[in-house]
Amino acid sequence: MENLILMIAIAAPPVILAITLHEAAHGYVARMFGDPTAHEAGRITLNPIKHVDPVGTLLIPGGIVVMGALTGAALPVFGWAKPVPVNFGRLRHPKRDMLWVAAAGPGSNFVQAIAWAIAGGIFAGSQADTAPYWALMSQVGVQANLVLMLLNLLPVPPLDGGRIAVSLLPMRQAIALSRMEPYGFFILIALLFTGVLEKIMTFLIPPLRSFLHMLTGA
Repeated sequence: MENLILMIAIAAPPVILAITLHEAAHGYVARMFGDPTAHEAGRITLNPIKHVDPVGTLLIPGGIVVMGALTGAALPVFGWAKPVPVNFGRLRHPKRDMLWVAAAGPGSNFVQAIAWAIAGGIFAGSQADTAPYWALMSQVGVQANLVLMLLNLLPVPPLDGGRIAVSLLPMRQAIALSRMEPYGFFILIALLFTGVLEKIMTFLIPPLRSFLHMLTGA
């Protein structure tokens, strides 16, 4: 029980921060490009309570941490928050600016992964009694941010990757792809249960970790 509580205490801060900054980044960039909807809704904030989704922010990541602690398996921790409201019609150049608004979330996760990798290198070399716990938190921070970034970059609307694809494709193909949005969640669930999502993560995360190691020296 003590190990479970400790794992939750270690994993919760980086996971919540990853999700919170991801959503706040969307709103901040949307305001930069002319849409103040998220700002007006009070969603450009680091207050996690404003972004918490009971299932995606608490139940799913918490359940993964509990399962990992009970089974000893290294399960990828991921989750999601309440989507930040963005009115793409209020952007100055809706189709073009959609790319930057969508990319802001995964971009924030990549920056956080770099920061956690640097922190992990610092704590790994520390002699402080609490250093192993901070080093483990840093590892969770790297993993959570890489998983969240890759998950959102899948080219499936309404994920960020789907928005980016809609922004880049010619209008006819963009409209066709955007019509998949009502089915995006079911596509994601299918990818999860068929093991395709796990294979994507297993294939991409190791080289990304190697790149972070090369970039940070940690």
